Amino acid sequence: MMFRKNALACASALALTAGVAQADPVTVGLITTLSGGGAGLGVDVRDAFELALQMNGTDAIRLVVEDDGQRPEAAVQIADRMIQSEGAQILTGIIWSNLAMAVVPAVTAQDVIYVSPNAGPSALAGAGCTPNYFNAAYQNDTMHEAAGQYANTLGYRNAFIMAPNYPAGVDALTGFKRYFQGTLAGEVYTQLGQTDFAAEIAQIRASGADSIFIFEPGGMGISFMRQYAQSGVELPIISAAFTFSQDVLPAVGDAALGVINTAEWSPDMDNEANVAFVAAFQEAYGRLPSVYAAQSFDTANLILSALAAADISDLDAFRAAMRAADFDSVRGSFRFGNNQHPIQNYYAREVVSVDGVLTNRIVGTAFEDHQDVYAADCAME
Repeated sequence: MMFRKNALACASALALTAGVAQADPVTVGLITTLSGGGAGLGVDVRDAFELALQMNGTDAIRLVVEDDGQRPEAAVQIADRMIQSEGAQILTGIIWSNLAMAVVPAVTAQDVIYVSPNAGPSALAGAGCTPNYFNAAYQNDTMHEAAGQYANTLGYRNAFIMAPNYPAGVDALTGFKRYFQGTLAGEVYTQLGQTDFAAEIAQIRASGADSIFIFEPGGMGISFMRQYAQSGVELPIISAAFTFSQDVLPAVGDAALGVINTAEWSPDMDNEANVAFVAAFQEAYGRLPSVYAAQSFDTANLILSALAAADISDLDAFRAAMRAADFDSVRGSFRFGNNQHPIQNYYAREVVSVDGVLTNRIVGTAFEDHQDVYAADCAME
């Protein structure tokens, strides 16, 4: 992977100044989805992690990347192989919550650190929290809580809500309902990987809803939006960033214009770290970064900041360095709560066209310094 000197120059402010404490590179295993319908998400996670390493000019990490094919059994086998054969001391990269639930408990029980760049299932945020698990993205409910809260701001009172039937989908609808003050015209769980939404669109049409909340990440969201645009149903859509992330917008096309979606990050955030990241990512890969890329970039820099402060052989010291989160996040303010999930702002973004390219721009704030509800059940302090 190559990118030109001017991208490196604009990233100079992000370089770590502290010397890495490790005598030898630490092996980090990155397990993500690089094939099938969710491949675009995993490609962004991989590319942004590698970019962070190059921008920091560091050899502190030996990165091993493998494709889970969006299959839990494959992810479990890869994780075991990375730990046993590659000597991985840190794992990361998983997109999907069902894969995270299959992998993370077994990994952390072996005193291997897992840092999530995306999946944030509720089971790992509350009573199931553990000192060896860090989430550098969000807890699953929170983006959807922000959507529920912002739906109130938009005046929606009778929403039809829909998500895939897997842990993140359940968390999504739970989160939306927690803050939405209106009534529900319908609540539907679709199949994971579903591509035909004719039946669901018919239900929406007949529901009497004044708005729709959907969580359909990756190829599922592309399929739904294409079919919805052709259906003639014109109810406004509110969503979390996953369905309208940068990786899927080109495939969705103009049907996405004007849709409001919530996230903790947006490419137009005007802080030094984010400006450098967006410029370097575009320079390196010829595309705008997605929320998945931003989270992975922060994940890499979080790990590097901890490696610069403590030797991973001293797990107590390393975990303390991770909890300190002493790095420049592309989100601006970033800190961990007691359950080692972020306490952060969540924004409302609108899909717009800039010079013919679909992207997101911040139009409001849903939450400031928001923490997930499950932290109260986590015994860590």
